[in-house]
Amino acid sequence: MKTDRINQPLHQIPDARELGDFTATPRLIPIALLAVVIGAVSSFVALGLLNLIGLFTNLFYFQRWRTDLVTPAANHLGWWAVLVPAGGALIVGLMARYGSERIRGHGIPEAIESILLHGSRVQPRLAILKPLSSAISIGSGGPFGAEGPIIMTGGAFGSIIAQLFRLSSVERKTLLVAGAAAGMSATFAAPLSAVLLAVELLLFEWKPRSMIPVALASVTAGATRRYILGLGPLFPVPPHPVFIGPSGLLGCVAAGLLAGLISAALTKAVYTAEDAFERLPIHWMWWPALGGLVVGLGGLIFPQALGVGYETIGALIQGDVPKHIIIGVLLVKSFIWAVSLGSGTSGGVLAPLLMVGGAAGGIEAMFLPYEGAGFWPLISMGAILGGTMRSPFTGVVFAIELTHDLNALLPLMVANTIAYAITVLLLKRSILTEKLSRRGFHLSREYSIDPLEILFVREVMRTTVVAFPASETVRDLARRFRPDHSAKGQHLYPVIDDERRIVSVITRKDIQRILDSPRDPNAALASLGRQSPTVAYSDEPLRVVVNRMAERQLTRMPVVNASDEKLVGMVSLEDLLGGRVRVLSEERTREQVLRLWLPKSQDANMPEGG
Repeated sequence: MKTDRINQPLHQIPDARELGDFTATPRLIPIALLAVVIGAVSSFVALGLLNLIGLFTNLFYFQRWRTDLVTPAANHLGWWAVLVPAGGALIVGLMARYGSERIRGHGIPEAIESILLHGSRVQPRLAILKPLSSAISIGSGGPFGAEGPIIMTGGAFGSIIAQLFRLSSVERKTLLVAGAAAGMSATFAAPLSAVLLAVELLLFEWKPRSMIPVALASVTAGATRRYILGLGPLFPVPPHPVFIGPSGLLGCVAAGLLAGLISAALTKAVYTAEDAFERLPIHWMWWPALGGLVVGLGGLIFPQALGVGYETIGALIQGDVPKHIIIGVLLVKSFIWAVSLGSGTSGGVLAPLLMVGGAAGGIEAMFLPYEGAGFWPLISMGAILGGTMRSPFTGVVFAIELTHDLNALLPLMVANTIAYAITVLLLKRSILTEKLSRRGFHLSREYSIDPLEILFVREVMRTTVVAFPASETVRDLARRFRPDHSAKGQHLYPVIDDERRIVSVITRKDIQRILDSPRDPNAALASLGRQSPTVAYSDEPLRVVVNRMAERQLTRMPVVNASDEKLVGMVSLEDLLGGRVRVLSEERTREQVLRLWLPKSQDANMPEGG
């Protein structure tokens, strides 16, 4: 008699013989096709947001109806320019209070929160309010980038399209992230780094079911960009040497150290500003206007600090920027960006980080070995991005895709790794996850294989098990069963036939109920037990068994061989926790496995006078 593996639930859990490297199913195909559609839509969303930013910049600073991107630094408003960022931020504050509070901030933490806490459901109105508020904020001189709002807006459109179909929360998450990655890909002509950013920040997994649709959406947006925005690179650079030598690599280490410290300082500055605004005795709706006033004053001192600043980034990595621009970016741009972002207005973080990184590289170029024009601004730009966002691979690839300088790969890897190490050691949270933490949520950015995936049932199961023969009667049970004589901690008893195959199972409570109630003493125990029990297989990974227990709301199962279905043991939650303890022990127990053996000197063993 073979047992019923599981009474097939809505989502069938495979056994060990059905497991493979991946868990993808044909369901991947329609999700991928939807992602392609979302990729095309998101590219036009990115175009629309960039046009909105250009429109509001022209309206606020030049009083003309045009959509081309221009720098606010060229305005002729004089002192009146101080009020423009404050006015734009006031509009954003009103939109946040009476429209949706979720438009506040730079977009990525809000996207993460939607994925983790709201089932990847985004309100349709956010798809309108977020790009509009961001365009007003940036167009009025806010020192932000467009990427954060585009990521959130692309994700909102992806989520809205997903909500039109009957999908699971995981599938909605995939399409939300597909829209976010597509928006970034279309904005920066950076399809690969958009996928890496999605994996490092938004997906929280590396599985074909999510990676393939997200990559297809990003590629679709990147291809569509060719026809609506043009090709990259966004910031071309002069050619740099293929190999920079030991002195250049040591310079990359120094650049990485400085980038890590700047990344930590920028993160602290943003949340110090946020803490300061929270102490004000006024409603948060007014905070962006106060932050905008600081932006306006900063723009009066250093006009290049206003707006997205793509032209300043391009000049920095060309290596032809005067010192006062570098100092202005490091001091004024950094300060007004931190204050404005801390005030809760709407805008992104990537472009400001690129600008600050380029300026830091401009300082380093005065002291480090010369490796070509714009080399150190490029390296520091990628390192500060990777260090601040705690996404080192994204920082490396993003810098390469923005410039098409593949020769910078090795130096970028060195600097990004060092910057990443510094921020990981100095800060518990990144600039993206600190906001989530302040809202009472914890998010780990460490991804690894579940340890229960590589431990098997046979390694933790108990082999000393009390089982009853199927021929046992109630009379036999009453005569020889004593709870205190049973296996320690056993609460579930298999009922087996002559070949040790499970016929049914019976719990300790079932036994007590049978013995306490009047019943035919000749009734077979097999007929009184629970038929077709849920079992575990000795060759199954523990993760599969944990999932089965959770779905069936069980705490213990009999274990059988997969080949002959014979009983071989019992596994419980306690045993699974033992497997977890074993993994923790492997992580924390330190031992010296190999020891060096040095032979004693013959002179040391010779007697005196010998």
